[in-house]
Amino acid sequence: MTKIAVLIGSLRKDSINRKFAAGLEKLAAGRMDFVHADLASLPHYNDDLWENIPASVTELKAAIEAADAVLIVTPEYSRSYPGVLKDAIDWGTRPWGKNSWGGKPVAITGASPGAIGTAIAQHHLRTSMVAVGTAVMGAPELYYTYKPEHFGADGEITDEATRTFLEAWLGSFADWIGKTGK
Repeated sequence: MTKIAVLIGSLRKDSINRKFAAGLEKLAAGRMDFVHADLASLPHYNDDLWENIPASVTELKAAIEAADAVLIVTPEYSRSYPGVLKDAIDWGTRPWGKNSWGGKPVAITGASPGAIGTAIAQHHLRTSMVAVGTAVMGAPELYYTYKPEHFGADGEITDEATRTFLEAWLGSFADWIGKTGK
């Protein structure tokens, strides 16, 4: 089974992006094993911390390196992606010569109650992920307008059209991993 490191850019417990990621995970069951990286305990990037590296940093790097691919689910804050994702990106590229991101297949998505989803945040994030050497899936893009009525109490996606669309997107991600993965 394909192992996917999942990074969710919202730290809020009741985040719609966390719910969206859980829905994707349920749809991917049997094909992909989602392993959620803990970004809540990740410190801001600070090169001085390498002297006594926090466990959350080594755990993040290990999760990325052990995965076949990475799924990033981001909210949009002030027309960009959240700082916690920037910190994860920076920690993953260091120390020099030990870039955990290098060559890793990546898909980016996100949910928002707004009509354009997280399109601008995803655009910014794609730029950063290309710069650190990942193989970012460019198409199809997925900007999800979150609708709570499309989710059951257990997080399962109950709307048939939404489920069909998201299953196709996950299929595209699986194909991307097959083309670009190590």
